Amino acid sequence: MSRTGRLYGDSLYDLAAGEGLEEAIREQMEQIRELFRENPAYVKLLSQPVIPLEERKKLIEEAFGSQAERYLVNFLKLLCDRGLLREYPECCRAFAARYDRDRGIVRAEAVSAVRLSEEQMEALRKKLEKFSGRQVKLSQRLDPGVLGGLRVEMEGKSLDGTVKGRLQGIAEKLNEMT
Repeated sequence: MSRTGRLYGDSLYDLAAGEGLEEAIREQMEQIRELFRENPAYVKLLSQPVIPLEERKKLIEEAFGSQAERYLVNFLKLLCDRGLLREYPECCRAFAARYDRDRGIVRAEAVSAVRLSEEQMEALRKKLEKFSGRQVKLSQRLDPGVLGGLRVEMEGKSLDGTVKGRLQGIAEKLNEMT
């Protein structure tokens, strides 16, 4: 996460928390992030210095003014004003990280070669919650390089239950014995 994204995302979170708007703004930020991802030309338009700044801010107001929280609309205008709209996804990540931390939520990612079923994901989530003592939001990423089993990445740590991971563990133990 970039320093700029963290600074701006945390600042918006502080404002939102002061008004009790964290959840609403988090949801709206994700919707806008998805909209920006699907429409990169719109973000490029809002970043064009040949278009007067007031016109770009007016476009933001027209697009989001009646639908998003005022703090978020003003936040988008501020990013536009400072030429930082490219940092918006990082701001979203920082905001979401603060939101999760304040609620005792930890994010984890299951990495496997094949898609896990809903039942498997739910069982894994429950085990991770028991292990961590916190609420876990679990996502999944497919990696064809994972041979047998799965790897869970959580809080900067990797819990490796893959065949490759087990073989590496055995090799390390054998090396220690020699």
